[in-house]
Amino acid sequence: MQLHSLSGISITCLLRYLLRATMEIGEKRRSSSGYGKSPWIFKGSALYQIHLVKAETARAFIPKDFRLVEAFGYTLGGFFLASYEDSPAGVFDELVVIAGIVWNPPTSCAWAARVLVNSHEACDHGRKDVGLPSHVARFSKRITAVPKQQSGKSSGFSDILRIGTKFSDPYNVTDVKVTEVDGSALADICNIRVQSTASTSKLGNWMGPSIKMSLPSFSGNTNYNPNLLKYSCHIECRVRPVKPAIVSMPMEDEAEKLKGHHNQTQDSSESELDLSVSVMLSKPIIALQFKCLEMQVEAPIVLSPSKTS
Repeated sequence: MQLHSLSGISITCLLRYLLRATMEIGEKRRSSSGYGKSPWIFKGSALYQIHLVKAETARAFIPKDFRLVEAFGYTLGGFFLASYEDSPAGVFDELVVIAGIVWNPPTSCAWAARVLVNSHEACDHGRKDVGLPSHVARFSKRITAVPKQQSGKSSGFSDILRIGTKFSDPYNVTDVKVTEVDGSALADICNIRVQSTASTSKLGNWMGPSIKMSLPSFSGNTNYNPNLLKYSCHIECRVRPVKPAIVSMPMEDEAEKLKGHHNQTQDSSESELDLSVSVMLSKPIIALQFKCLEMQVEAPIVLSPSKTS
């Protein structure tokens, strides 16, 4: 009788344990979509390019709670193009379009106008957990090796003897075509051409100094997360200045398709996507290459709860 009671208690405890474990796993999946608890760690490489963005363009994205940091009608925006080899969502690419810098005492932070990722899991996490304007996209990449080329004007007979002839270092050109995916609809956003020095040169072997920095950012004010949020990205990487990437619009026929797609989705004359492309096409002033990147993202904190939440 006593043995039977002990076995009954053991079975009851086992059932309770299994039920509790199942509930915890289900809650974890619902709250984080597989990302787990913060901090979330991303490893890979990136290009961080800073542009001069017109204040009127950037202001279209900034909530009224914040003040845009501007001078002479411009703010500092640009984009962050990353390729992650290891992350909570696995391998994926990301393009963060940065509208500008906003001020909310006692600090100023960047504001993302649009985030494009080729991972549904990363998109859902960005929307719900971080309050980012994330969208699913395709990243089509093509790498072209450019050999050594003669530079300067031709000097006749000396060119035949190779006297005083200068040759440029070989380099690689990476073309990235970003296409936003909205259900069955596709829209080519932009083309990004990145030039990198081949590893055969001294500059190609030099990855730059190792640095640690923190990039605070504001987010939220979206349909998926209406609260105003603040989060931090702690970055450790090797960084060096590089030639700014060239951003261009898609071909004319693709641009017409893109325009038609915008007219179907929004009635406004200038959609958020159009303005995001304007940020990408603005004048670059500096570009930084991040190698051996390890980025640690903290969970955001609520600065201002939404009035409707």
